Amino acid sequence: MGILNVTPDSFWAGSRVPEADAAARTALSMLRAGASILDIGGESTRPGSAYLSPEEELSRVVPAVRAVRAAAAAEGLDPVLSVDTRKATVARAALEAGADMVNDVSALEDDPGLAGLCAELGVPVVLMHKKGVPSTMQDAPWYGDCASEVRDYLLAAADRARAAGIPGDRILLDPGIGFGKRLEDNLDLLARLADLRAGGYPVVVGLSRKSFLGALTGKPVEERLAGSIAAACAAFLGGADVFRVHDVPETADALRVLGAILGRKPREG
Repeated sequence: MGILNVTPDSFWAGSRVPEADAAARTALSMLRAGASILDIGGESTRPGSAYLSPEEELSRVVPAVRAVRAAAAAEGLDPVLSVDTRKATVARAALEAGADMVNDVSALEDDPGLAGLCAELGVPVVLMHKKGVPSTMQDAPWYGDCASEVRDYLLAAADRARAAGIPGDRILLDPGIGFGKRLEDNLDLLARLADLRAGGYPVVVGLSRKSFLGALTGKPVEERLAGSIAAACAAFLGGADVFRVHDVPETADALRVLGAILGRKPREG
């Protein structure tokens, strides 16, 4: 899953493609390098970020979805397009513009209308765990047993989604690495990812260039590629199905080699 941040303030400047044409060019590059899903987001949810109005998010996301869909079609490609949003109005407009699925960092909690929309349209949804809200989630988060608490939260979220009418085979779970987590929590989640996978839902991981990698390596965000690939390989071994990344060519190559060594291919969403 290639990340397309149509934002001016995502945590890594190298991931920002605020103009629709730039998003389309980057999307094609990612698809040629091995991405099968493109995740388009107009609101940064990095630690410390502020809530974005639906109007501003719509103005960023909808043109990008249309541009990416058109560019892919012109090349004979038909990727899965994901909209990274926690707002039903944004999700509906993006889906009408050509998106195929929803990636919600709030696990359908922030906007009561989003679950019903996903059920109505029959689209897949990623449910992610976060503790608190992005603006304050890194202010002294605490867990007794992070991996168990995140697993229980996400399985309960999946139950709520199913109760709202979303089929079980349209639900994916994301442990939310870096979203209200300490370093030891992120490591615990990765080491015990198989516990979440045992719940029966596909698992999405977003590890790329995050601050926990900087804490481990001492490297700034621009120099965290190697750490990102190591984390992706660890997640692969833990059973992750979808890898949300900035660096598609390098990550795809690493997982392809690891999969060949282990005698299996990376799962695709």
